[in-house]
Amino acid sequence: MTHWFHRNPLKATAPVSFNFYGVATTPAATKVCNDLRLSRTRLLELFTDSSCNPEMMKNAAELYFSLLQGFILSLDDSSQECKLRYIQNFKWTDTLQGQVPSAQQDAVFELVSMGFNVALWYTKYASRLAGKEDITEDEAKDVHRSLKIAAGIFKHLKESHIPKLITPVEKGRDLEARLIDSYIIQCQAEAQEVTIARAIELKHNPGLIAALAYETANFYQKAVFAKAEALCKEYGETKGPGTTAKPSGHLFFRKLGSLIKNTLEKCQRENGFIYFQKVPAEAPQLELKANYGLVEPVPFEFPALNAHWTPETVAAFDLTKRPKEDTAKPKPDEEVKPLKEPDIKPQKDSGCQIS
Repeated sequence: MTHWFHRNPLKATAPVSFNFYGVATTPAATKVCNDLRLSRTRLLELFTDSSCNPEMMKNAAELYFSLLQGFILSLDDSSQECKLRYIQNFKWTDTLQGQVPSAQQDAVFELVSMGFNVALWYTKYASRLAGKEDITEDEAKDVHRSLKIAAGIFKHLKESHIPKLITPVEKGRDLEARLIDSYIIQCQAEAQEVTIARAIELKHNPGLIAALAYETANFYQKAVFAKAEALCKEYGETKGPGTTAKPSGHLFFRKLGSLIKNTLEKCQRENGFIYFQKVPAEAPQLELKANYGLVEPVPFEFPALNAHWTPETVAAFDLTKRPKEDTAKPKPDEEVKPLKEPDIKPQKDSGCQIS
């Protein structure tokens, strides 16, 4: 379950100072801007901090998003958009498009881009845990929970916020609906792998395990072994951003064929001199519609508006005092520095044990 998933790097972004000199006309308005800068910097730091856990990520993300909502939400709950939505330019890369970013002067673009990174962090956290040498039951639950949270964030972005972008998403970009859907499905499938491993360990009914495995296989679109092996070799030779990953050389993948063959030979051998059971000409029909254990994304909502945002604070931003020509406006073709992620190698062949 580990390492060949979540190869894509985190999205990189240009620094944002939120310094609106002359525009923010009161100490309260200036303080909100300072809090935005500090909370954004802290959240970006946590993305690459190997000691960060879900609670730390949740708290940091909620703080930043609650402050950023002041640039998006109308305080009087009306349909009219906030006057501050287009005050700041944001630059973000796409995970497989190199370091040349997209730039939009839109706080919603910042919201969905940072939200995407938070979801991606949860998938990477789950993958890192699953690759540990001796994963505990609580850690397995964290893997399961993190993948469901990630799926919920991706789903919320797609359904509620990406459609609000003024500039339509281009094909092949991170926020394109097809890519978001693939992330949602992948998170669900990998979380179900944890469910299957747990069901096998607890010796649950074979019919339940078969149904869960069938449903999970549907998520992965039933790739046949030979074709999957060829695709994995091609994937491992592909040049591009991201951590090193060679699925065809992964221990689990290399052992799978021989494991199946050896298990079959063992069953045939033992049946030949111990059990003497007649082998059915056809495999028994199993109920492959799982009614239990199916993974659904954890519902996600961005936090409510931070209490520091008041009508007086919003009114204190005087947009008429903005410079006519924003010389600090970043150029779209300027590269931004990638986030330095540790290339953590798995300590075992797989996060799941099939026995």
